[in-house]
Amino acid sequence: MSSAEQIKTEILKMKSARHPFCAYIYDVKGLEEHALSLASSLPEQVSLYYAMKANPDPMLIHAIHRHVKGFEAASLGELDKLTAFPDHQKVISGPAKTDDFLKAAITREIRMIHAESLWEVERIHLIAQMLGKKVRIALRINLQAAIGKARLTMAGKPTQFGMDETRLPEIMEKINQLPFVEITGFHFHSVSNNLDASAHLAFVSQCLMKAKGWEAHYHLDLNYVNFGGGIGIHYEKQDEPFNWEAFSQGIHELMPLASSHWELVFELGRYMAGPFGYYAAEVMDVKVNHGQAYVTIRGGSHHLRLPAAWKMSHPFEVIAVDDWEYPLSRPALREKDVWIAGELCTPNDLLVRGEFCEHIRVGDIVLFRYAGAYAWTISHHDFLSHGKPQMIYI
Repeated sequence: MSSAEQIKTEILKMKSARHPFCAYIYDVKGLEEHALSLASSLPEQVSLYYAMKANPDPMLIHAIHRHVKGFEAASLGELDKLTAFPDHQKVISGPAKTDDFLKAAITREIRMIHAESLWEVERIHLIAQMLGKKVRIALRINLQAAIGKARLTMAGKPTQFGMDETRLPEIMEKINQLPFVEITGFHFHSVSNNLDASAHLAFVSQCLMKAKGWEAHYHLDLNYVNFGGGIGIHYEKQDEPFNWEAFSQGIHELMPLASSHWELVFELGRYMAGPFGYYAAEVMDVKVNHGQAYVTIRGGSHHLRLPAAWKMSHPFEVIAVDDWEYPLSRPALREKDVWIAGELCTPNDLLVRGEFCEHIRVGDIVLFRYAGAYAWTISHHDFLSHGKPQMIYI
């Protein structure tokens, strides 16, 4: 039985007539196999890290920990969740790090702090000086040119992330006056959900050449170049995935551009965990309103915010539930373009926008795929104080 079929079987077993079904289901075995496949396809010099922000669920982290070399944490809370993995490398990121976060990173001697600004570097230096520790940092650079076709971009334009590449000379001059920090790397995370493997390879090539040029020009002793994550999932067209095979082959071919003493890092999140989470919610009502077909479910964007945030239709299928407990006729829709909405009192609570559905009834289950990343933990759980979904691991 495939993982998808096992998930459907589990849902039908657990559905109760008294309590509308609503759950996240994680394919733990599939995730572990995927992590192993990704890691084994990369050159030895390239390290695969997991970006905690995608999904910090402890069960998922435990599943992949044997196949990743490190973790990227973007808060003190995320860093604290990694205490169970003392042998893994840790790096920290984020545009508004607190002193407590920086102090924890320094005292725990993590692999690298990704510094977002000169002011942050100065605070790192001050804390390091008070602790009597010299600290390794990687400057996060907002490149002048970055990947242009990704869903979200954090570089190549004005954003709150990183340091303007054009200001690097004056930034380096000031950092050279801070004896308790040492620049040993660069961080180039620039995009989110990029689907173009060739564009991502061009980005990696650009980063390697920038790092090598800056190492020579500023007389640095680099040992770390981090390209971020940003590799995406095609939610709208699942038959057109990011071409990882071509990408990993291209990375092998780019190795001559990298100095042999550098650790090259990809911190994957969405592409790692996204395909191995499902969100399932029971249909509570169906109706046609002003000519438009609506399906409302027990759940919604307070559990799975991504489709509302991106104003997209999340991939879904209908699991037919034949049991019907009510002594009433069963509402249904046939061969309609449906809008699937949640239980919140806002018209923005939409997970699907006008997608064809052959047959759906009250009491059936809508199963949303690719809900393993940027799903539960980015959602506004407490709006209207509805109950939380179950968490199921197979």
